[in-house]
Amino acid sequence: MRTLVVGDIHGGLKALEQVLERTPYTKKDRFIFLGDYVDGWSDSAPVIAFLLKFSEHHKCTFLRGNHDELLTDYLESGNENPIWLEHGGVSGKKSYDALDANERQHHLLFLRNLENYFIDKKNRLYCHAGFANQHGPEYEYYPNTVYWDRTLWEMACSLDPMLSKTDDTYPKRLTIFKEIYIGHTPTTKIGLTTPTNFANVWNIDTGAAFKGPLSILDVDTKEYWQSDPVMDLYPNEKGRNE
Repeated sequence: MRTLVVGDIHGGLKALEQVLERTPYTKKDRFIFLGDYVDGWSDSAPVIAFLLKFSEHHKCTFLRGNHDELLTDYLESGNENPIWLEHGGVSGKKSYDALDANERQHHLLFLRNLENYFIDKKNRLYCHAGFANQHGPEYEYYPNTVYWDRTLWEMACSLDPMLSKTDDTYPKRLTIFKEIYIGHTPTTKIGLTTPTNFANVWNIDTGAAFKGPLSILDVDTKEYWQSDPVMDLYPNEKGRNE
């Protein structure tokens, strides 16, 4: 059984279908989705519908992203958070406003049941964004830190690669787990469109919400597969490129 980790989809169903077609997976493989299924391209609700169907035939772990939380808040309370709308929420809202009440409730149950993080048997952590507590995500005072935090990735990016793990100044957060898999902060921000590794942190968000592709990575071999740049699959839309 392989573990395949999937980056931020952001409503790009066409990209999800394409990258899965390019990935030689089997029913024995486990998929870990890093969150942010919605907001960006026009297919937020169809992405969730696809994942619900996909999970009927494949072993899946679905993690919670910050956009998934914001959409959940809208579906539960009608709260149209202006920051959410400004950063992709308009497309998610439009997609869900078109659903009937029963479908919305079914998708809301999916969103409520997302996991905040997952640790596998090889002590590899998977979460949407990162964590701030020096003892690990289970000790976070605010549980939503794991799908909002950017400091873990920023720290990994800036770490001196020559610094030994035994050095007193080596970040304790990077010693807790064998490897850490995240999304949330697109690798395109540092000019890359492939899964990117610093220290023991792997970032699988390759900018699918903007001008990059959607990526799937085999965590054991580090082989990866990608869709076309998602904006090419939605030529009449802007995604989050505004």
